[in-house]
Amino acid sequence: MTIRTILVDDEKLAIQGLQLRLEPFEDVEIIETCQNGREAIRAIKTQKPDLVFLDIQMPGFDGFSVVSGVMDVEPPLFVFVTAFEEHAIRAFEANAVNYLMKPVDEDKLADTIERVRGRLAEKKSSEDAEKLMNVLAEVAPEAAEEFADAEDMESAGRFEKLINIKDRGQIFRVEVTDIEHIEAAGDYMIISTGDNSLVLRETMKDLERRLDPRKFQRVHRSTIVNLDQVRQVKPHTNGECFLVLDSGQEVKVSRSYRDVVARFVH
Repeated sequence: MTIRTILVDDEKLAIQGLQLRLEPFEDVEIIETCQNGREAIRAIKTQKPDLVFLDIQMPGFDGFSVVSGVMDVEPPLFVFVTAFEEHAIRAFEANAVNYLMKPVDEDKLADTIERVRGRLAEKKSSEDAEKLMNVLAEVAPEAAEEFADAEDMESAGRFEKLINIKDRGQIFRVEVTDIEHIEAAGDYMIISTGDNSLVLRETMKDLERRLDPRKFQRVHRSTIVNLDQVRQVKPHTNGECFLVLDSGQEVKVSRSYRDVVARFVH
């Protein structure tokens, strides 16, 4: 599978350097380069790339503005590339695949491309399954139900039941069902079980892939909640609301994730 890629940076030398570093990856095809945010938004919407390497600090529209500017179409995967480490937390809040510091380290770039391949493979697999389900629903509805049941069983088996967390020099084995909610802080996750909080070094996106989405849902850019631990929904202003958890902890649900709340409203 070819990874159709756009490079965005206001410095020509930075683009050239990244092009050279990407040459060993035969499945990465650079289809366009852009030197500002406006060009990037236009290119993403017309070219529909799989992947965008995006500088953060640029004149006019910065990298985060570019991400916001393409949310009306199916967005590509983003990798932020910058010389400024202080943008790391915002980059992960924007669901970036990775955050690379300039000059780009070759090993970290290789790790990033591997993550991209995994994300794209997962996406293709889910799209193929959806197409098959649509066909089955039309020609063999009973088979479609069996396929869905089998898929649910397979999904349940591949998600974590226990998470090992190294915190303060100790290894804690946490039952996933005991997790109440998870908050992101850059490369770290704060795992709360109601009576205890532990710090796990992992990005939110990677941790999300390990948790069953039927039980764990994002309710904010930086918060995941165990739906089984929700006891009350409290409306708030501006379309936002709070989820009251078993421990009494209240977690805000942003407007972007209101569909999660709909599961509790019948």
